Amino acid sequence: MKAGPSQEDIRRHNLGTLLRFVHLRGPASRATLAESLGLNRSTIMALTSDLTAAGLVREELPRGPGRRAGRPSLVVRPESTRVYVLAFEVGVDRLVVARVGLGGVILDRREGTRARDSDPSDLLGMLVAGARSLVRKAERDAVCVGAALGFPGTVRRSDDMIMFGPNLDVGDLRLGDALSRRLGLGIPVSVCNDANLGALAEHERGAGVNCDNLIYLHGDVGVGGGIIAHGRLLGGDEGFGGEIGHMIVNPGGRQCACGSKGCLEAEVGERTLLAHAGREEPSDKAGRDAVRDVVDAADRGDIVAREALHRVGTWLGLGVANLVNVFNPGLVIFGGTLRDIYLGAAAQIRSVLATGALDASREKVRLRTAALGDDTTLVGAAEFAFAEVLSDPLQVLARLRSVDVASPSASGR
Repeated sequence: MKAGPSQEDIRRHNLGTLLRFVHLRGPASRATLAESLGLNRSTIMALTSDLTAAGLVREELPRGPGRRAGRPSLVVRPESTRVYVLAFEVGVDRLVVARVGLGGVILDRREGTRARDSDPSDLLGMLVAGARSLVRKAERDAVCVGAALGFPGTVRRSDDMIMFGPNLDVGDLRLGDALSRRLGLGIPVSVCNDANLGALAEHERGAGVNCDNLIYLHGDVGVGGGIIAHGRLLGGDEGFGGEIGHMIVNPGGRQCACGSKGCLEAEVGERTLLAHAGREEPSDKAGRDAVRDVVDAADRGDIVAREALHRVGTWLGLGVANLVNVFNPGLVIFGGTLRDIYLGAAAQIRSVLATGALDASREKVRLRTAALGDDTTLVGAAEFAFAEVLSDPLQVLARLRSVDVASPSASGR
């Protein structure tokens, strides 16, 4: 017979569950924690004592009006400034590095533009410089518990190797390994597909909270997707799941960067919208700003811009209809440049969905824009980086402090 979980296994699980609760939902009283987690008050007190001693949370009296008479229940708050991760976003036109505290608080960030044909070594140098600047500004006793990077391409799960990045060629550079070595924090830097991170972020903190079956569609120059099924990210055998942008919607259509024709990315991506709108010539606007400019022009009555959005909206609606038929999501979320395209072509997208999807599948599906806006990928990278410490808080923190992570004083705290 298989032995059941040990007391230590149960304790580890409960510690992670409690920490995850206050990380995602914010400060909570001991009474709320006991009720929400189904644990008794004495167990909650023991767990919060352990997490407080480790410097992961703090307990304090309730703040502000509305306090009940009698002995108040202490409020448990995540130690946002003392426990943090580094989140990186590599976009086609921009780079973002952020220091994100426990609880999901963006404490500080560095952001810059980059040329689409920039050298991979320059890319690495910019990321390292930004991260080092953020680490230097952290409190002396703060500890970095993880790091993750969102990349617009196909990433192999087993070793974080970037297998395909049609809009951003990094060659043979092992971006995560190179970042980890250069930073010298003693932690690996995970590399993930940007749309998968977007799906994770919107599920945990955005429009998809409380929805366990959703699809997130992300637009940059290309188009990607992330699928949450039964509350878990659907990665596939090697982590390549969700390459929605390379679903063929128009056989024999426009040439795609992947080598095929008529992919969703080729029919609804940034370059296609700008071409339909007659804006292929170089201008002072590129990327998301250029897409928003077309949407704004359509709102002002520009006939060419309206027709461009209508054409792109038709193919995007067909793609959404196919996804709704296959996955039966409760929610489809549009992020990146697709957020703006959806706002400009919602009527056309819904019209195609109404005729292209099965009645039963589309009956309850909702279409929404990303609640986290332009930070969706960045927030997802932070959540991915926090995953290990949330699953085993004390062991992870002890290991990190043993190698003196983040500051000279961290191991002696």
